[in-house]
Amino acid sequence: MRKWKAGLVLLAFATLCGAAQPIIENERVTVWDVTWNSSEAAPVPHHAHEFVTVYLAGANDGSQKKGDVVVAKSGDTKLKAGERAVIIELKDHAVAPLVNNSGYPNAFPRPRSEKVTEDDRVIVWRYAFRPGEPSPMHFHDKDAIPIYMEETDLKSTTPDGQVTENDYKPFEVRFSPRNRTHTEVLVRGTGSAIITELK
Repeated sequence: MRKWKAGLVLLAFATLCGAAQPIIENERVTVWDVTWNSSEAAPVPHHAHEFVTVYLAGANDGSQKKGDVVVAKSGDTKLKAGERAVIIELKDHAVAPLVNNSGYPNAFPRPRSEKVTEDDRVIVWRYAFRPGEPSPMHFHDKDAIPIYMEETDLKSTTPDGQVTENDYKPFEVRFSPRNRTHTEVLVRGTGSAIITELK
């Protein structure tokens, strides 16, 4: 029954959003990047799950702006003409945050972060990077979904000195698993993100 309902959800999104395909699909979430071009508002379809909607482009009528975030049940969120949004469907597979034994603080809160909203399923943060100013070394106790709002080129360094460079395009979305410790510094771009932590 659950697989049949999940198939209906995907079919509904494909119909409403011009054959949209999930950009992330795992046991915790399904994530879409959707642009709504019709003049009629479209409810986000689902039978039970909660959604986090992050607007990448506002509605033609000005009711939503780039960077707005809405957390709602099915039917409470409607896409309007001109809107582009990342829609994160929260599945019924909760994973408790890890106990932090790293000796470093949790990833959030941190300087230059703003808590946008929180409920029993998610915490959504807005974070701005500054060129050449690294974040504190931190531990990710929760799975997270960052959405990079501009071009954001980051250098990530682990406590043992391993360095990775990641170049993110505007509106790129990732699933970042928990149990990571690192610091990040912006090396190019303007650099900001909206991060949904999963409880």
